[in-house]
Amino acid sequence: MKTQTQVLDQASVKQHCKALRLPAVGANFVSLAEQAVKENQSHVRYLEALLAMECEERDRHAIENRIRDAQLPRIKTLEEFDFTRAPRIPAAKIRELAEGGYIDRSEPIIFIGECGTGKSHLATGLCLAACRQKRRVRFITAAALVNELVDAKQNGQVKRMMARWTKYDLIALDEVGYVPLADIGAEFLFQVISDRAERAALILTTNLPFSEWTTVFPNPRLCKALLDRITDRAHIIDTGTESFRFQRTLDGRRPR
Repeated sequence: MKTQTQVLDQASVKQHCKALRLPAVGANFVSLAEQAVKENQSHVRYLEALLAMECEERDRHAIENRIRDAQLPRIKTLEEFDFTRAPRIPAAKIRELAEGGYIDRSEPIIFIGECGTGKSHLATGLCLAACRQKRRVRFITAAALVNELVDAKQNGQVKRMMARWTKYDLIALDEVGYVPLADIGAEFLFQVISDRAERAALILTTNLPFSEWTTVFPNPRLCKALLDRITDRAHIIDTGTESFRFQRTLDGRRPR
């Protein structure tokens, strides 16, 4: 049985841990101490194990926070992606990108292909990989980003909004080309992309070949300048034209 002194000592340690914001230490110091005694561990080894547990807990929370802040539409990992259904997509290249070197080098990634070919899944998976490396990430559709900036312009907050977007280590712009943009929207999108050129990483998904981007960006000169910045040093990955998502649906309806 615990003596009154042990109870008071443990309560005091927990209070100190609370004040110092060491929740893992506060929750585990007793059980680890008992284990250390049984295994005849040194005081230093016990302390190392306790602090390691605190670090692991902080890393876990940091990653959870990064994933939450990224505002991913859904959690889809690269491990879940079925590369056998998408033979045109280079699996080794995607796994190499997941290591994060492109973020350090501020290189863009462009996934180009028809609907259902895995563009958004791959972009989401790379964003998750970056979050696990504790990078600051944000995932958003091109239309939603433009709408945010148009609203900011109406409220006189464009400068503040633009400054916020520059703080991310990685931005994923999904569905570029799905919705034609008015001149002001195209200009805002150009500014966000231009501000990141050679400074920070960008992932972009589109269903349009580059030759058709003028259907979305009506100003030819702006469109050319945008493509110039996006494609410079970019990893361009063609996901193809065959919707394996549609094929998966058909396979699920076939009688067994």
